Amino acid sequence: QVQLVESGGGLVQAGGSLRLSCAASGRTFSSYVMGWFRQAPGKEREAVAAISRGSGNTYYADSVKGRFIISRDNAKNTVILQMNSLKPEDTAVYYCAASLWAGSKVVLTTTPYDNWGQGTQVTVSS
Repeated sequence: QVQLVESGGGLVQAGGSLRLSCAASGRTFSSYVMGWFRQAPGKEREAVAAISRGSGNTYYADSVKGRFIISRDNAKNTVILQMNSLKPEDTAVYYCAASLWAGSKVVLTTTPYDNWGQGTQVTVSS
């Protein structure tokens, strides 16, 4: 098990940027595939981005490609989501998640993730 705590959410105008951080506890952080997900009111939770254990592979939802960047620092047990050119439709609660077994075919689904943070609110005003 790994405990995850997100931070960095807030209110920003459209076109602005936010940087979300996820701090993980435990000494096996590098064993986990890490993902960012979001959930807007009345909608299902959806994948935003994911990153492999050694940062060699990154994955993005089509809706955020070219605007969001996921990265991780295994020495600091941290995963970052840099969000640029934000749009009102990016408004949601953003969750960090960890998986020991997510493969490339399911990494952008909620299925393989069994460790979740509490979420951080991101609101983009028009």
